Amino acid sequence: MSICLLYCLFFSFLSVFLFFSSLYFIISGSLYFLEFDILFINGSSIVFTVLLDWISLMFMSFVLLISSMVIMYSEEYMMGDLNIDRFILLVVLFVVSMMMMILSPNMISILLGWDGLGLVSYCLVIYYQNVKSYNAGMLTVLSNRVGDVAILLSIAWLVNYGSWSFLHYLDFMFDDFTMFMVSSLVVLAAFTKSAQIPFSSWLPAAMAAPTPVSSLVHSSTLVTAGVYLLIRFSNGLGPGLCYLGLLLAMMTMFMAGLGANFEFDLKKIIALSTLSQLGLMMSILFLGSSDLAFFHLLTHALFKALLFMCAGNVIHSLGNCQDIRYMGSLVNQMPLTISFFCISNLSLCGLPFLSGFYSKDLVLEVFSMGHFNIFVYVVFFLSVGFTVSYTFRLMYYTLFGVFNYSSFNMLSDEGWIMLKGMLGMIFFVIMWGSVLSWLMFPVPYFICLPLLLKLMSLVCILSGALLGVESAKFFLNYSSWSLSFPFLSFFFSTMWNLPTLSTLGVNYVPLYLGKVYLKVFDQGWSEHLGSQGLYNGLKDSSRFLQLLFNNSLKVFLSVFIIWILFLYLV
Repeated sequence: MSICLLYCLFFSFLSVFLFFSSLYFIISGSLYFLEFDILFINGSSIVFTVLLDWISLMFMSFVLLISSMVIMYSEEYMMGDLNIDRFILLVVLFVVSMMMMILSPNMISILLGWDGLGLVSYCLVIYYQNVKSYNAGMLTVLSNRVGDVAILLSIAWLVNYGSWSFLHYLDFMFDDFTMFMVSSLVVLAAFTKSAQIPFSSWLPAAMAAPTPVSSLVHSSTLVTAGVYLLIRFSNGLGPGLCYLGLLLAMMTMFMAGLGANFEFDLKKIIALSTLSQLGLMMSILFLGSSDLAFFHLLTHALFKALLFMCAGNVIHSLGNCQDIRYMGSLVNQMPLTISFFCISNLSLCGLPFLSGFYSKDLVLEVFSMGHFNIFVYVVFFLSVGFTVSYTFRLMYYTLFGVFNYSSFNMLSDEGWIMLKGMLGMIFFVIMWGSVLSWLMFPVPYFICLPLLLKLMSLVCILSGALLGVESAKFFLNYSSWSLSFPFLSFFFSTMWNLPTLSTLGVNYVPLYLGKVYLKVFDQGWSEHLGSQGLYNGLKDSSRFLQLLFNNSLKVFLSVFIIWILFLYLV
């Protein structure tokens, strides 16, 4: 039995067990809080804590389900790799780090999982070992280090209370300055891990990792860790933090949706769609509905994992080509993969009665019931329209467009093992939104809105689809409308210059100052007066002493004569 199959079966079994355990916890309303004392020092105890409730068990079952399908999918996708066992073990380490983070209500053990995610993600992003992977890996790990430092600082602040289990203090976080600092640092950490503005640039860069890793990272593990942590902290977020977080999350959602409409890299479009959905989750969380954010987190994990798997199969068949302009009429070449691709794309758009619809429509309707200003409302619904726009643009380019160059010489074999991994997910993408809505909300939501507001999400979906198809139509002699405004297109497609600001913007001044320091000090005056000056002085002194010692008799007689003359003169 191969290592892939072994881990796939183990994770699948564990996922089913945890799912039924979460159902038991929902029905009984149970919550278990297990503490293992490791060290007690100076009034502070270092405790390994495990929190078992329906949220943690449900999320773990989803992570393990997606991981098992991804590992099965990897067996064929990474078939030519000599180090496939190492790759699978890295993926397993990744999942274990996520488990550690999900189960912990204690900041110390959260840090173990949090740092484990950052470290293993770096190892996976640089897996192909080329310059692009190295740069992407460094950007990923250094952006995430900001969040790790924020978690460390929050641990230091919590020393004032004698325990690192933040659940004990959520009730009075609003009143106390220390707890305000802790919640601010946790929001900063969540923003780095979930790639919200201004830390967004690492998420598309992490596409340098193998596609199975992208499928896992963008659905249920790395990027969702920040959202999950904020769901746990949601009771302790003050109004000031919520308004600031809402603004940044909405800007992220808007920026990612707009940027994806100008992008031509298949994996990067799906990465930007993840960023847009993360912005949606964060927005509804900061609006006070953490249960809806968790609901959308789970449904998004299902269709995004399948979306990446389908994209990986397409890229695999096209000889590692990721440019959608070289694709076309793939529905004739790989019908089953493209069917799955369409279903997961439509679920992402919120097409009625697919899993994404239940969470997305509920989020928008609950938001419409609020009393927020027109700016928030317009950004929310424009972002929904952009989601549908880039999705239909992608589908037009890849599935229904004319044959392009790569489609003629592609491998027509869809790969049975990869298809098995995708077949394991398709049922959940279609059905599981309604099942989760029944399980998580035993009393159905009744939302009474005016007809215009009720239809607004449907109008945005239809207008976005129309815009996406119209903007993507192309012929042999076509000129892309986006290229008519090159500077604007470049600005939107580069995520409002965030990658440049995150790399060159951070590096330029320190590197320039380093160059000045090297020239002026290290190779300038400090060199002349310091090490080189000392060396030259010692060298001259030793030469003089050598001269004395080599001619000792002459020197002795000369000194003797000078001494006699001196005495005679005195």
